[in-house]
Amino acid sequence: MLHRTSTVVFCAALLLFHTGRTRTGTLSPPTPSSYNVRNFGALGDGKNLDSPAINKTIEECAKTGGGTVLVPAGTYLSGSIHLKSNINLYLDAGAVILGAPQELNAYDPPEPFEGKAYQDGGHTYFHNSLIWGENLTNVSITGPGMINGGGLTRRDKEVGKGSIGLGDKAIALKQCRHVLIRDLTIFHGGHFAIIATGCDDVAIDNVTIDTDRDGINLDCCRGVTVSNCRINAPNDDALCPKSSLALGRPVITENITIVNCQVSGYEEGTLLDGTRKPSRVKNGRIKFGTESNGGFRNITIANCTFRECRGLALEEVDGGIMENISISNITMMEVDDYPIYITLGRRNRGPDSVTVGKVRNILISNVIATGIDTMSGVHITGLPGYNVENVRLQNIRLSYKGGGTKADAERVPPELDKGYPEPRRIGVTPAYGVFARHVTGLELSDIRLEFEKEDLRPAIVCVDVDGLEIDNLKAHVASGVKPARFEGVKNLVIRNSPVLE
Repeated sequence: MLHRTSTVVFCAALLLFHTGRTRTGTLSPPTPSSYNVRNFGALGDGKNLDSPAINKTIEECAKTGGGTVLVPAGTYLSGSIHLKSNINLYLDAGAVILGAPQELNAYDPPEPFEGKAYQDGGHTYFHNSLIWGENLTNVSITGPGMINGGGLTRRDKEVGKGSIGLGDKAIALKQCRHVLIRDLTIFHGGHFAIIATGCDDVAIDNVTIDTDRDGINLDCCRGVTVSNCRINAPNDDALCPKSSLALGRPVITENITIVNCQVSGYEEGTLLDGTRKPSRVKNGRIKFGTESNGGFRNITIANCTFRECRGLALEEVDGGIMENISISNITMMEVDDYPIYITLGRRNRGPDSVTVGKVRNILISNVIATGIDTMSGVHITGLPGYNVENVRLQNIRLSYKGGGTKADAERVPPELDKGYPEPRRIGVTPAYGVFARHVTGLELSDIRLEFEKEDLRPAIVCVDVDGLEIDNLKAHVASGVKPARFEGVKNLVIRNSPVLE
């Protein structure tokens, strides 16, 4: 029999052992130390430059093996903040990191880039950012506080200088592993509110972004989950997987999950203040590309909403491969230009000007979109001799503004080929609902197309499509207009679609 004291010690040890275990059965690390930036000289008055004190705090915390760097309530005027491994930069409620104005010269200069930079300057340099980290492991930025870009620029280059500007990104991470960004609000994020390049195992959760250019860019990354985020980006893309040459070689972006997110194109600041004013540009979408040298593989998008912005865009134009893409449960309102755009182009912005990429194995299901612009509906377009392959659209309901003319119906849109891959370059499509060209294996199942104002274009136009299956199509058709036009279509199967009979 154990002595009473021994029994107490044994039970306490057993309790500590069990409570110290994680769900995976391994021992959890001890509670990390917390370092308050005010103890290292930060004032938080919005007037004095606090980034030197914040960086000193991070350095001291890193020396002890890492921990939490606490930014308490206050406004911290900052230039470049240098993240380190095993650090959680925690912004408490009421804490604001405010980007310093350009004239203070408080941002780090851009680092050297070896070789020719084919990608934009914003994808080439990382040190010239408000918060940045490179080659780090176990790094977090969390908390209910805010990052206000303040003096960040949204340009690739400073006017009149011909070189990359200083302070053009809110958060920039390059070649980092085990990254967590959670619960933040980012306002006015510069060229990129968040850019992650060459990063592995990244989680971005419950982040609100209201910015003047790109929201989140995932470039050459793998193992990324973006969840429960609200991203307003009227002048550029809200959430954008890319695959540039920023690492000096093509790297595929893969194993990405995007769930439960909202994207929009309201005027900057009106998502945060709740007024939600429609902008003139209305970008704000989820888009793959345009940088696509490596390509995209094994990506899932689900349970997302689009409002006052362009639709979903999947663009492979720089020689890479886009494959195994699953997108489901999407709702859109007030859609600018198009609801769904899948394209293969030959821009080839890189050293390889010959290779044409591949787009294949794409499933898009359970989509509802209303208020769709007259210009175009669903685009699925390859190139002559280079088809998009194996695309299935299932359970899609699209409502268009309508108003297309007979001249629009007779129009032959130009091939995309080498230009910038935007539908506006192609212009008005001859179908109001679905326009497909240069496709192998296209399945349209449970599709409903309708318009508010009479449209004199067919619902569907397919050109050079091999293997077209249409099942349960319902579509509005104006009087005297043929519901569909098929040119060079092989292996056509139509089921349960009286409108086409």
